[in-house]
Amino acid sequence: MKTLGHWLTSPRRRTAVAALAGALPVAAFPGPALWWWAYLALVPWILLIRSAPTFRRAAYDGWSGGFGFMLAMHHWLLPDLHVFTLVIAVLLGGLWAPWGWLVRRLLADEGVPTRGRVLCALLVLPSGWLAVELVRSWQALGGPWGMLGASQWQVQPALRLASVGGVWLLSFLVVAVNVAAAVLIALPASRAPAVAGLVATAATASAAWIWTPRPDGEGQGEARIAVVQPGMIDGPDLRFDREEQVTRRLIGQDVDLIVWGESSVGYDLAERPDLAERLATLSRATGADILVNVDARRSDRPGIYKSSILVGPAGPTGDRYDKMRLVPFGEYIPARSLLGWATSVGKAAGEDRRRGAGQVVMHAGPGLRVGPMVCFETAFPDMSRRLAEDGADVLVAQSSTSSFQHSWAPAQHASLGALRAAETGRPFVHATLTGVSAVYDASGRRVGSWLGTQASTTAVYEVPLADGVTPYVRYGDWPVHLALLVLAATALSEGARTVRLRRTAAAPLGPPARTVHESPARPGH
Repeated sequence: MKTLGHWLTSPRRRTAVAALAGALPVAAFPGPALWWWAYLALVPWILLIRSAPTFRRAAYDGWSGGFGFMLAMHHWLLPDLHVFTLVIAVLLGGLWAPWGWLVRRLLADEGVPTRGRVLCALLVLPSGWLAVELVRSWQALGGPWGMLGASQWQVQPALRLASVGGVWLLSFLVVAVNVAAAVLIALPASRAPAVAGLVATAATASAAWIWTPRPDGEGQGEARIAVVQPGMIDGPDLRFDREEQVTRRLIGQDVDLIVWGESSVGYDLAERPDLAERLATLSRATGADILVNVDARRSDRPGIYKSSILVGPAGPTGDRYDKMRLVPFGEYIPARSLLGWATSVGKAAGEDRRRGAGQVVMHAGPGLRVGPMVCFETAFPDMSRRLAEDGADVLVAQSSTSSFQHSWAPAQHASLGALRAAETGRPFVHATLTGVSAVYDASGRRVGSWLGTQASTTAVYEVPLADGVTPYVRYGDWPVHLALLVLAATALSEGARTVRLRRTAAAPLGPPARTVHESPARPGH
């Protein structure tokens, strides 16, 4: 250990080790999908930070680890954004600098932290992590892609917890387990509060499993929903032809809704009535409405929109949703006047897409209410929650990920549907152009098989419908609010502590000394 500590005295080496430690949690996400690894992956990073010689170095370790996490989580962007991927990772990594300061403050190497301080760490450090996830969830900073709790998308007890507090609650508990594990390894004298934290986490998961209401599917029936995945095809005309061809396979299969992927139609349907008629003909032949996604310049207003449009036997029904949250650099460039140079080093958007004004619930087929989202929007838990509040029976996401076929991105994107389903108690359909397409029931369990990135086909899913309101839909992001209160209380406590230390330092140690020229006053003088 002394040799390792001496080796880490080099700032460059320490920075590199911190970046590697920060990248470790990514193995818990798809593609590797080692969900259990999430509960230990932060331990090396935490142990490194707590050994920092100064608070400034701890903040650097937090920043470096955040850089490693962001770069590893978004490494598949490198072929498109090139050096700008590194710039983004550096900027977003800085969000973990205050978290590094907190780790050292609560678990520092000097002395042995008291039990009270360890218990405080089990509450404050997960709260600090949630604050980081909250800030980076802002759309302009890249959105909530890679939230730590999202690594638990295939664990049923975790999905039950998501129905209570969303992915936020999962992130909180995963970080708490990592903190407890770090204490068990590095602070043997403080094992009691660490074990208590682990027991509390297990008890919380067990209570959620037993008492949290399950989605009510009794009497709700099923919806037969078909996903059309044309595969990698260049050009909107060839893509449309392929989608039309595979959709015809659904004739006679008694489906209730057909879903095409993101950018499945490359022309405004008002300007191309021939395409609208071909879609209407497909709707009549299959007996189902078709939800397409138009990526084109609109004829009725300026700008390019990505729009979910429902087409029935008579043509477009009038139900339309314009994508609201756009992918930074992919669909628009934040502060284009300052960052427009990104278009010269990668495949950044040459022209900004326009945003929609609000979410929409569509009425498709016999009484089926559909809540559409487009691509990146499935990463935002508040969007699916709003659709559930507005009465959607099924959440439908239209995506592409065609630029990232040979990376972890398609599987990571498809996995988000399980969380959104569990949070809202509504089934989730994730339809893509090029894979991975997936469907989940209202508990977040997979329905049928995934359509991988090599598939060019269609698939019909028997999607069980459900009713009821989950605690997360009813109460919203309460774990975030609780975390912010914890951090506010911590800040006030630290402020009061600083004031006390300053007063102690400023106070005299004893009565002032008297000089030989000073003597007590005598009576009569």
